[in-house]
Order: sequence, then C-alpha cells, then structure tokens
Amino acid sequence: MTALVKPIPEGMHSLTPHLVCRDANAAMDFYISAFGARGGGRLPGPDGKLMHGMMWIGDSALMLVDEYPQCGMLSPLGLNGTPVIVHLYVEDVDAAMARAVEAGATLTMPATDMFWGDRYGQVRDPFGHLWSIATHIRDMSPEEIQAASKTGCVGA
Repeated sequence: MTALVKPIPEGMHSLTPHLVCRDANAAMDFYISAFGARGGGRLPGPDGKLMHGMMWIGDSALMLVDEYPQCGMLSPLGLNGTPVIVHLYVEDVDAAMARAVEAGATLTMPATDMFWGDRYGQVRDPFGHLWSIATHIRDMSPEEIQAASKTGCVGA
C-alpha cells in the first residue's frame, strides 16, 4: 500500500522564489546573517557547485541554485542586473535593513513611510538580487491608497 503524496509538500506555499546566484553557498550564508534565514539543506553537484539549496525566511521557503551559464541559468551578476525584486515583510523594517547592510547588502532606498501604508525600503544583496523590505504600519482602503498615490512615491 502506498501513502498518498501531497501535491504541494508540507511546509511549502504555492509560490516560492528560486534564486540563481553566483556562489549560492555563500548566498545562503549571507541570507542567514542578513535576514535570519534558517537552512534547510544543500545539494552539491559533482562540480562542487550548489545544484539545489533550500532555506526558510519567516514562514516562506527560498530555493537557490548556482549559476550555470552553459545551461542558460544566469545570476543577476551574470546578467548585469535584475528585473525582479524579492519582497520581505518583517516586524521592524529599520532593524532588518540595518542588519542586511551590516551583513554586506547595499542600501538602494532608505526605509520610508509609503502612501500605501507600509514603511518600505530596498537593499541589493552581494549576489545582485534586489530585496524590498517592509513593515505594514497603517491599514488603508483602496480609495485612500488611490488618493494618497497622487502625492508621489514617498510619504503619506
């Protein structure tokens, strides 16, 4: 008799970021230091590169893999930029951003109270990935957000 296999594994959500990094092992160590990630496992390939890494930040999984240009898998460093931002909600955005910068991230947008009700900022990690970090500080209706958006990108 075989056990029923869940289509979405226990502890996983429907959507999980899977980051390609130049030196994914170092990226995992950075995320532990910068974002308090918890390691889940590392599967090295025959060449020593990371074929698959799994970790958790808060209640969400994050998967990682090393850059493999020969397979069309390029990191932001290989692409010279990224169109993707990974968003992270935290209890204290200012403390989280300070911790990330202390661990080696570059501040790209200081935390600011935004018109949609979050205190929000951005950092770029040493592997080229852009992270937005926020703490929700005010519940607002869609109409209030729409009206506040006319005042610009920052402030409330």
